[in-house]
Amino acid sequence: MSTEAEVAVVSVTDLVAGYLPGVNILNGCNLEARQGELIGIIGPNGAGKSTLLKAMFGLVKVHSGRVVVHGADLTGLKANKLVSRGLGFVPQTNNVFPALSIQENMEMGIFQRPKDFAKRFEFVTSLFPELGKRRNQRAGSLSGGERQMVAMGRALMMEPAVLLLDEPSAGLSPVRQDETFLRVHEINRAGVCVIMVEQNARRCLQICDRAYVLDQGRDAHTGTGRELLNDPKVIQLYLGNLAETVEREESEGGTPPPASL
Repeated sequence: MSTEAEVAVVSVTDLVAGYLPGVNILNGCNLEARQGELIGIIGPNGAGKSTLLKAMFGLVKVHSGRVVVHGADLTGLKANKLVSRGLGFVPQTNNVFPALSIQENMEMGIFQRPKDFAKRFEFVTSLFPELGKRRNQRAGSLSGGERQMVAMGRALMMEPAVLLLDEPSAGLSPVRQDETFLRVHEINRAGVCVIMVEQNARRCLQICDRAYVLDQGRDAHTGTGRELLNDPKVIQLYLGNLAETVEREESEGGTPPPASL
């Protein structure tokens, strides 16, 4: 008998999708995420990583294939319906309401269940204490890393079973990247299944349970983060010289993730 941890929360099968009729970005992509997992998605530019998340979240037209969440086929369902079915999504850009305060951004995240605001805001601020302390500050006045916290916090307000993150470290300094990866890890430890597209492939593989390498709209390689991090073919094709990467990041002020990760 399968345990709860072995049952797929999300299953993507043979997904073909694109922005224009007859032009596919995904060409038969597969992915599976189980309860409590942190899944990484890496690959070269144009491989379809962000498109995969957007197709799962109803923002890109699915031409064929299936997206199943908790056993229900949700393929092609609109984003607002998917939120109520347990999916949360944080886009890479334009992910906060800049004219609204932090608290108002959180209220927008739970507009479908306003009575639950206090309980969910307490949970979000337990993960991001800064949001509670600065709840009346306008989101547009925040730094990039702080906006990322607001975006993730707002997505968590509806208590998603699965959180989709599109390149959460993009555009951040090495120090802010470290902080973002720690936050993602904390969200995952709080019981949320996380599926994360990330440009910083090496750091992504260091913290994820399993990962998928996309290439030309297909899942080209899959394995645990450690397996892919040490796979000579993956290193050669997608990661580059890891020693050079480590040296460059350290010179820029970045720090390796703590041993607890």
